[in-house]
Amino acid sequence: MKRILLLLLVIVFTFSCGVKKGAFENLDSGNYDQAINTSIKKLRGNKNKKGRQDYVIILEEAFVRAVDRDINAITFLEKEGNPANLEKIYNCYNTLKNRQERIRPLLPLYHVEQARNANFTFDNYDQKIINTKEKLSTYLYDSAKSLLSKARRKSDFRNVYNDLVYLNKISPNYKNTDDLIEEAHFKGTDFVKVSMKNNTNVIIPRRLEDDLLNFSTYGLNDLWTVYHNEPQRSIKYDYLMEVAFRQINISPEQIRERQLEKEKLIKDGWEYLLDENDEFVRDEEGNKIKIDKMVTVRCEYYEFIQFKEAQVVGNVQYKNLNTKQLLDAFPLSSTYVFEHVYANYNGDKRALDDDLVRYLGLQAVQFPTNEQMVYDSGQDLKNKLKGIITRYRFN
Repeated sequence: MKRILLLLLVIVFTFSCGVKKGAFENLDSGNYDQAINTSIKKLRGNKNKKGRQDYVIILEEAFVRAVDRDINAITFLEKEGNPANLEKIYNCYNTLKNRQERIRPLLPLYHVEQARNANFTFDNYDQKIINTKEKLSTYLYDSAKSLLSKARRKSDFRNVYNDLVYLNKISPNYKNTDDLIEEAHFKGTDFVKVSMKNNTNVIIPRRLEDDLLNFSTYGLNDLWTVYHNEPQRSIKYDYLMEVAFRQINISPEQIRERQLEKEKLIKDGWEYLLDENDEFVRDEEGNKIKIDKMVTVRCEYYEFIQFKEAQVVGNVQYKNLNTKQLLDAFPLSSTYVFEHVYANYNGDKRALDDDLVRYLGLQAVQFPTNEQMVYDSGQDLKNKLKGIITRYRFN
């Protein structure tokens, strides 16, 4: 027990030293915020503990260096006078404020060996944050409006959308930002017209076609791609997704038979144990000894398997409606098997294994129609079609 306790103490001490060494290394290498995070975490529990005194010094020094770095960065960015720098300036001011707010609950931090409280100079950045946010909001809004009127590529509209979403986050309900977000999203979206072709001699069930083209059930979550199986006049479609069936093969209805002869040695009651003289064998107390009575049973087993198979083969093609070019094509196929097993027997069914007994008593059933077979393949087709749609990217 003492050895285990000693080992645990060594492990804890080694880990503690490693964490402290890491904090010093972060401080020396310029990872000031990482050093601050480590120190805050260590001081949050018991800031006056002797083993945590070094973290007070690390936190104090890392804070000074981090603030100095951020202020210098802001000064440089402001001197450049480029409005594109406003977001970086805004983020820097927020970082300065948030860093202070994380340290504030720990104060005062007293260093025993130096007999003093750690020194943290806090500034109020609220007004600078507000002013920068106002300038940034105006810049983002004006820039977005300008790009919406002259951009041509969908990627540009998507960038505008991201900027507007960010604007709405820092300045909710700013002017008509919501309307502009909706406009940018519409202009940045790829609209795909979906069609289905049946190039086979078999009628595809209407409900299967409806299921395959009901994209609301696919659980798709693509911000920039919308599929329509019923085209809308108000939308100019960018792409065509064509689902074409080339072959639908349906096998004849079959009944396969097999016959088995099974034999098994089973327990069938009990009997008294006899010796070679046909005398009863007794135990130490004089009681007759009983043993299992084993008998051999036999059974003829007749199994019938109803079988029918449907195979649907086709492909999915993506076409660019602007250039009329074929972009890509993917195979699409599914096989659905109907199988029903039933059986009867002649003899002692105790000779049959459990996997055979379960078919006894079952009767033949009606084979599904060809239409039902094709429809039953639909769920597998739908899953494969969803996989193609989910993986495919237009840009």
